[in-house]
Formats: sequence, C-alpha cells, structure tokens
Amino acid sequence: MTNLPTIGFIGLGEMGGPMAVNLLRAGYPLAGYDPDAGRLAAVVDAGGEAGADACDVVQRCDVIATSLPSSGAWVEVAERDILPNVRAGQFLIDFGTVTPPETRRLAALFAAQGVAALDVPVSGGGRGAQQAQLYMFAGGDRAAFERCLPILQTVGGPDRITYCGPAGNGQAVKGVNQLMMGLVDAAYLEAISFGVNSGVDVETISQAIGCEGRWRVDFRQTAQRIAAGQGPNVGVKFRELPYFLSAAQEGGFDLPIAATVYGYCDKGERVVIDDHRQAPSYWHELTHKG
Repeated sequence: MTNLPTIGFIGLGEMGGPMAVNLLRAGYPLAGYDPDAGRLAAVVDAGGEAGADACDVVQRCDVIATSLPSSGAWVEVAERDILPNVRAGQFLIDFGTVTPPETRRLAALFAAQGVAALDVPVSGGGRGAQQAQLYMFAGGDRAAFERCLPILQTVGGPDRITYCGPAGNGQAVKGVNQLMMGLVDAAYLEAISFGVNSGVDVETISQAIGCEGRWRVDFRQTAQRIAAGQGPNVGVKFRELPYFLSAAQEGGFDLPIAATVYGYCDKGERVVIDDHRQAPSYWHELTHKG
C-alpha cells in the first residue's frame, strides 16, 4: 500500500467528497481542499489531510483529482491554481462536466508542462459516488488512462469505465449521456402537457399509454411523477445545455432540439432548484397560463 500515489483532491461536494473517502478507504494517501470547511472536515475525519488551498494540494500530490460544480469553475481553478503549480510527471483527472473545447485547450496546456490530463466525467449521482458505482467516460492519453485505471476503478467500480479516445472525448460522451436524458425527458413532458392542456388529467394519460416497451415504461414513470406533483422538478439538463451548444457551435454543427429547449426554458421564471441552483422548469413553462 505504501507505493500508492498521493492524491490531491480539489472539490469535495456531493460527488467529490464520497470519491475522496472511497480513495482513502482503499489506502490512498490523500490531501483535499474545498472552500466549504464542513466538506473538508468530513474528508479529514475519514483519514485525509487538509490542504491550505488548491495550490497547496497540487504541490503535495502525484495525482490531481478535481470535481467542480461547473465548466466555468473548472476553467478558473485550472488556470489560476493548478497550471501555475504543476510539475512534469503528475497526472490530472477531472471528474466534472466541462465543455469539450475547454477540456482540449487545457489538456494541451498541461501536456506542454509534462502533465497528462484525463477528462473523466461521471454519471450516477451522489448515491453512485458513495457506493463507487459510477459510469465513467474517459478521454486523454491512453497510456495515462491505463496508469490511472486503478484510481478510476476505486472511485467508480471496475465495470462501467469506458475509454473514449483523446482529450475531450470523455466530455463529448458525457454530453451524449446528458442530452439523451434531458431531451427525452423534455419530449415526455411536452407530450404529456399536450394532454393536460387539452383537458385530460395526467392519471388518465398514464393509464391510457400503458407500460409495454421500454419507452412506454419511461413515459409512464414521468407521468406518475407529474401526477405526484413533481412535474416542475423533472429536469431537462438546463444548466449543462449551453456546454453542448457551445461545443456544437465551435464544431460547426447544430443541435436544434437542444437549442430550442434551452431557449424556451431560458425565458422562463427560475422557480425550481436544479443541481443546487435556481432554474426554470420546463413543465411549469409548458403548463403555466397567464
């Protein structure tokens, strides 16, 4: 166990905190940092060391791991705290969701300093992080991925890790995952709203559509959430849609459905909390009159 690399973990929130704890349980020496003192204390209580700040963590570790709340936050921390303090031979693993163009740009800057950067966004939520059961989409140098694979397996489990290709490809595949969920839910919400706005109650819609076939099961589950009063909280990945729209614009292709959903929601009231932030509700906008 003494030959395990020291990990510096920046960002110890709903996802990063459990990841760091699982690494500590596996015997990895770890120094963490989060501006929230309570989150940092939880990792210290699990056996980790507290970094004075993000720069201190980078300087003390062999592998830098990050789990930050937004693409913008990642870019800011990478440019301000990580890049100026790295040394050749370190590895960087970013577990957050970041726009592919920014991921590729920063990976090139890290490579110029001898640091192999992997983008490994995850899917599975806080429970998946606690249980080390996460889908992981890895982009970056293949040899670096193989070197870091034991760390990834500790964080997410051995069976759900996919190597997706060069830097940025992990983020691109995460985009596929998010768009698949968000746009499908948006379609279900809009279909149900047609019935509701036409005067049919949602329980009737749920019963009438039935539950044979996978898409019908998913549809009915969405209808049942609406019937239970949770319609406004069915998210369509509103916060992250701009990531994928900007990547499409830079790549010279279109995402017309995503653009329409985002533009429609963006004009709406911020009436729900989505991913810990105030956000519009697609269901509210579809059914709100006046």
